[in-house]
Amino acid sequence: MAKIKGKDLNDLSSWNEKELRKLKINLNNRIQTLSLSVKAKELPESNPLYGLGSEECKSLLGKVFGAEKVLAKK
Repeated sequence: MAKIKGKDLNDLSSWNEKELRKLKINLNNRIQTLSLSVKAKELPESNPLYGLGSEECKSLLGKVFGAEKVLAKK
């Protein structure tokens, strides 16, 4: 299983395909949770998405798609 704990969200170019896929799944789940629930559960500080709101998650998701495209071209 890909480990994304402790990885730098600002440098997605260093992530591999499995890590990006796991991050994308986590982001989609978090966006859905935040949009459906008024009182969404707080994530633990060890989670890379800790403290991110819905708009920040959507922005990061766009960056993940870009990083996947770059990785696919290699």
